[in-house]
Amino acid sequence: MTTSNQQKIQVGVDTGGTFTDVVCYFDGLLKGTIKLPSTPGDPSKAIHQALCQLEIDLKISLTEIDKFCHGTTVATNSLIERKGGQVGILATKGFTDVIEIGRQMRRQLYEVALITQSPVFLAPGKRRKGVIERIASDGTVLTSLDEASVIKAVQELVDDGVETIAICFLFSFLNPTHEILAQKLITSTFPNLKVSISSNVDPTFREYERTVVTAFDAYLKPVVDNYLSSLDSELKRKGLKNEPKIMKSRGAMSAISIARQIPVQLFLSGPAAGVVGAANIGKAAKIKDLISVDIGGTSCDIAVIKDGRPTLRAEGEIENFPVRVNMVDVNAIGAGGGSLVWIDSAGGLRVGPDSAGAHPGPACYGLGGERTTVTDASVVLGFINPDYFAGGSLPLYRQKAIQTIDKTVASKLNCSIERAAQGIHQVVNTQMAEGVRLLSTQRGLDPREFTLVALGGAGPIHAAALADELEVEKIIVPCHPGVLSAMGLLTAPIEHEVTIAVQKKFADLSPSFISGLLKRLDEKCYELMKAEGVTETQKTHIADICYVGQSHHLGIKIRFDNQKTLDHLKEDFKIEHDQIYGHAADSPVKLINLRAIHSFTEKQKFEVLNVKDKTRSSLKGQRSVLFLNQKKPQITKIHERKYIQPGTKIAGPAIIEQADTTVV
Repeated sequence: MTTSNQQKIQVGVDTGGTFTDVVCYFDGLLKGTIKLPSTPGDPSKAIHQALCQLEIDLKISLTEIDKFCHGTTVATNSLIERKGGQVGILATKGFTDVIEIGRQMRRQLYEVALITQSPVFLAPGKRRKGVIERIASDGTVLTSLDEASVIKAVQELVDDGVETIAICFLFSFLNPTHEILAQKLITSTFPNLKVSISSNVDPTFREYERTVVTAFDAYLKPVVDNYLSSLDSELKRKGLKNEPKIMKSRGAMSAISIARQIPVQLFLSGPAAGVVGAANIGKAAKIKDLISVDIGGTSCDIAVIKDGRPTLRAEGEIENFPVRVNMVDVNAIGAGGGSLVWIDSAGGLRVGPDSAGAHPGPACYGLGGERTTVTDASVVLGFINPDYFAGGSLPLYRQKAIQTIDKTVASKLNCSIERAAQGIHQVVNTQMAEGVRLLSTQRGLDPREFTLVALGGAGPIHAAALADELEVEKIIVPCHPGVLSAMGLLTAPIEHEVTIAVQKKFADLSPSFISGLLKRLDEKCYELMKAEGVTETQKTHIADICYVGQSHHLGIKIRFDNQKTLDHLKEDFKIEHDQIYGHAADSPVKLINLRAIHSFTEKQKFEVLNVKDKTRSSLKGQRSVLFLNQKKPQITKIHERKYIQPGTKIAGPAIIEQADTTVV
């Protein structure tokens, strides 16, 4: 073996829709990266292939790996492809249709034929059963749980083919007794059923949102649980000593055994890792305000990093359905290298959201793809070197890209192949710019005050054009942008959050009452962190506050000061309310929830720059390239990034190539 017992070996694996990326560090020094096509049918196959490649290239085995971190799209893909489990919902009798009634708000007000905007597909009417029980709005028991009605309802659901149960009783966020008892009854009587309870998944008010996120959790549980348990056991069988960690949507890591309990928290597992990686790059460059643009084969994931921290949101959306899970605020649009190009009924050029994926992939892959993609346009324009794509491991066929663009785009638009390729890039760049504005301009942030971080295999290809459109003056291209998500996994904190509903006016609260609740939350967090093998944590306490009668709350960090804690909270809430909404009032306020967040970040430093040969010129040749603002191709200098010395200035137009991406 080439490693010693003293060296700490860390491996990060990010599974995307098109590629699976792997990075391996020895004591903070990057020793190897691998990028290979994903295996959508069974994502773990690509992971095992990559680990075998690591063993060949670096002469290491799983037994020597100290830390294994994983980011996955399994949860997201299960929903998009509708491959989750058959869900049954147990609700308080008389309230089984909450998920179908939904909310009054409609996004498409003027559609003649209304399409349901609540996720009824999760559990149609016949798979929703009422149970005799009732908790009052103050948390007291009005009607005890009828155990016979639970068993009868579940038996009917099982007979109908249900394999996973979501339990969502009224006011269980104030008193979870009935949900916990129902879960115990089901697991003891029907041991093969998966069960999700709302008081564990989302113990906060608003019946519809709580039902939806619990149903989604139950829907994902069979797929995600099977995938993670299978991956965990296989890695351990091959010798991995420590439990693998997996990225959660909020940009933090968790042990697989804990993450399996609430799979809905993994919706943005993959994209979150890229944002964490971008934040670390900003920290290394001493730049706090960033916009990360992660362009892979399937999508473009955009996020804002303010003051060095990724922006979080308490509720996200998946396919326009509300998912009340803390997640990194990522705007994911269907615009990646593999996005399919098409002509609409009015003759307009469109890109995405559908993708060619890893198989058959773009036409230039030569694997049978017959529809044009953005990557095909990049090859035709000369942005990508067909012989150096993915470090030369995946040869591209320029002639196939030319033929496909001619057949599916240029001939239909009555233009040249080159002009069609330029148009494809212009359309997709505009879509990406609009995606950035959604998270910046529309939220009162000026993108010109931010630095663009280009990551993903295709990020640096589009970064300069995107910066031009947004008037951004500075771009950071990380050393290894194509695998930055995998790197982000290794630097992310281990973190857990626990919430308790309060629902009381400030006038009815005391500092000792709040301290007592926070102590209970801290104890739960300690248990979770202990299961991670962590004893020292950084604690943060948040109070969700609103004015009495107000629909939405704001999260305010708690400042402890004995009897003045409540005064500080009210004062900070008013300041925050004024900053966000432009006004504040001396009206009564209400405490909705209390939250405790415990985190641990391992102290480690990864290399930022590693120039291979300080005597060698980076200039490796030249080729004809057609840029977007030009009518004719021009001979362009091509540089190899690993030989560029610090401080070097390269005047454009130019192409900078490296194994995992190309900078245009």
